[in-house]
Amino acid sequence: MKKEYYFDKHFTTINFSENTAQPGEYENCTFENCSFTGIELTGFSFDECTFNACDLSNTKILGTAFKEANFNNCKLIGLQFDQCNPFLLKFRFSNCQLNLSSFYKLKIKDTLFESCSLHEVDFTNADLSGSVFNNCDLTGAIFDRTNLEKADFRSSVNFSIDPEINRISKACFSVETVGGLLNKYNIFIE
Repeated sequence: MKKEYYFDKHFTTINFSENTAQPGEYENCTFENCSFTGIELTGFSFDECTFNACDLSNTKILGTAFKEANFNNCKLIGLQFDQCNPFLLKFRFSNCQLNLSSFYKLKIKDTLFESCSLHEVDFTNADLSGSVFNNCDLTGAIFDRTNLEKADFRSSVNFSIDPEINRISKACFSVETVGGLLNKYNIFIE
């Protein structure tokens, strides 16, 4: 089956679960108020694409390529980003819901998470060095053998990071939230 190529296209208010999305390469495209809920995006490549107010919850993204993908005000609940094509994988998330998603073992250095809900997100074995978590809620997020060197958590809340099993050299934390590094010791800081 021949894959389609779309360049500089604007897709607005499309429910792709009802109108079948065409597998192919989407370059410099914008998706506005679109729903991809629960569909399969295997064989899709999104290069320098922007998703605004889209719902991709529970979408299957096995082998999907996201190269310089920007997500703004999107719902991305339950996505298995660890199943994406890792080649040139790069994201930016702003005001997104990423609850219950997985970034297991991904190398996504310098990723920006801005004002995102990251409840119970799995960052196990991920390389997030240089990433910025600006004003994010990390309730229940899993950091296990995660590279967080030079990451910025200064304005984020509800994280629990064990410095003994994660790499946190030169990471930034605020005085108000530094307790998130001491949770395993069951102590109180006032």
